[in-house]
Amino acid sequence: MEKGNSGFSETGLRRMREVLGRHVESGKIPGLVALVSRGGETHVEAIGTMRHEGGAPMRRDTIFRMASTSKPVAMAAAMVLLDECRLRLDDLVDQWLPELADRQVLKRIDGPLDDTVPARRPITVRDLLTSTFGLGMDMTALGAPIMGAIFEQGLTPDLPEPMPGPDEWMRRLGTLPLMYQPGERWQYQISHDVLSVLVARVTGQSFETFLRERIFDPLGMKDTAFHVPADKIDRLPALYAPDAQTGEFHVWDEAEGGRWSKPPAFQGSGGGLVSTVDDYHAYFQMLLNGGTHGSERILSRPAVELMTTNRLTPEQNAARNAMATNNVHLSFGQGQHGGWGMGMAVRTYRGDYASIGQFGWDGGSGTSTYADPDKQLTGILLTQVGMSAPNSARLIHDFWTTLYQAIED
Repeated sequence: MEKGNSGFSETGLRRMREVLGRHVESGKIPGLVALVSRGGETHVEAIGTMRHEGGAPMRRDTIFRMASTSKPVAMAAAMVLLDECRLRLDDLVDQWLPELADRQVLKRIDGPLDDTVPARRPITVRDLLTSTFGLGMDMTALGAPIMGAIFEQGLTPDLPEPMPGPDEWMRRLGTLPLMYQPGERWQYQISHDVLSVLVARVTGQSFETFLRERIFDPLGMKDTAFHVPADKIDRLPALYAPDAQTGEFHVWDEAEGGRWSKPPAFQGSGGGLVSTVDDYHAYFQMLLNGGTHGSERILSRPAVELMTTNRLTPEQNAARNAMATNNVHLSFGQGQHGGWGMGMAVRTYRGDYASIGQFGWDGGSGTSTYADPDKQLTGILLTQVGMSAPNSARLIHDFWTTLYQAIED
């Protein structure tokens, strides 16, 4: 690749390959696939193997569990409905999600579940889109009765029991009080899964069917789905969760017979997708293009702008900032972007090599997907090593550092 036409320097790309290779050679990352794209040029690295003990090599079309990097992609379904006026930002969600009507709110986050006050107002579509509807995975509240109830009810992924079907999941959610008043505070995860149910109920289609018709098929995302069919399962690596103390590799999910080998009861927008670097590149490039793919418009430009710019007030964002900066030792430095749009983080200050305005997200299975409008670049890094230990987070940091140092203007 010549320097002039891509915006990356040969030296920079070589350094990136060396740094990624070093992580694989260390034995802490069995394999990875990385894609970087700028100015119409795309560069892919597939390094290492599908399994910790060796086996088939990583390939460009290896399918990965996207975990929370599902959020920015699945959010597009709701944006289509906004574009078509089938949803409005300040519509009350009660008409589609009666389970969320007439909410009670905890008086204090660590209080008993029946020590509540009525919600000051109903929950809106906007609250769900910005993750501020009042419930979420709050790592600062572990041990509180409400967090115990969320786990006991099976309302989150990543647990031994899979999540129940959408109607039962909503029923269980409706038995819990909110942690905060609607619109008060950003909270992680649960709003995205509520959106999966909302989209399905508004459209009368399964969440996956609607995503496939409106987003995946038009973008040519042929390997993106909520499970991996039998004829592709050989392209899915095992997912590992290394022991945080010893570093020993434990298989968290096997490919054959694992939790992505058959369709799930709940098609969760929070973390359910599997995909490839090329599929995700098509999606993030569409966002960089302001909603178009070739001659086809997938989303309106204003919808893309809403998703990819900060939507939070300083008050809503205070807890997110505190969580990112005060728990660096737990998050391994992830999440320090400043802002949050719809379904993704948005960088609002210059805290590392990335430009202000960069948008995207990371996944607990060792995935990282961002685009940068200022530099017109996309980067996607996929591994099969979960963030139970800092190994994949460190790899992700080094990937972004070497990607940005490779820019040549």
